[in-house]
Amino acid sequence: MTASVTVGDIVLRLLAALAAGGLIGLDRSTRGRVAGLRTTILMCLAAAGAMIEANLLLGVMGKSPESFATMDVLRFPLGILSGIGFIGAGAIARRGNLVTGVTTAATLWLVTVVGLILGAGYIGFGAALTAIAFLVLSILKRVEPALRREHRGRLTIRLDGTGPSNRELRDRIRAAGYTISSFAITYDGPRRIECHLEWYSRQAQDQTPELVEQISNLQGVLAVEWTPVNAGHLFE
Repeated sequence: MTASVTVGDIVLRLLAALAAGGLIGLDRSTRGRVAGLRTTILMCLAAAGAMIEANLLLGVMGKSPESFATMDVLRFPLGILSGIGFIGAGAIARRGNLVTGVTTAATLWLVTVVGLILGAGYIGFGAALTAIAFLVLSILKRVEPALRREHRGRLTIRLDGTGPSNRELRDRIRAAGYTISSFAITYDGPRRIECHLEWYSRQAQDQTPELVEQISNLQGVLAVEWTPVNAGHLFE
């Protein structure tokens, strides 16, 4: 971070922050996110402005280079990053097992860091970080759907006396490609089975497996309940 800041430096840094926030925000806007173009630009400019102000308030005229070692210039960016946590938290929402806004919150945090870097005068560093962030947001968006993810779910079955045996149900579940992590049986009137399943798939967690429909069509099955329990089920 340079000690003295000229008008030309301020203009250059603000233009760089405007470009960086606009590039990242353009990706978010085209994907229909709440924090889009205007939000990222404003946050990047705010962070850059804070760092420029930190430069201007250093008051370096007539001081020796050794005197800067006693100045805690990190308090300014740390305060900005702490404040951005409130905005990031507002972008995250949880509805049952579904968590949304995590990528948006991370993007806002990163845009703020980029603004601080550009405001400090490190244009090359800020440009490189912006380019990497843009590639992550645009390219990995196409890679993630192709990844096989671990899923979990809870399957509850109620059966009468003519229903399949416990062993038959286990074999059918394993044959469908699921791993049984727990298998609980309750004999209180109709037999009740509750099992937790794990599997890997490219499909979304909220899709009901075909196994549920297959078991519900078996003779003696009174009711089938399926509940996704994957706590890591995140959306942007």
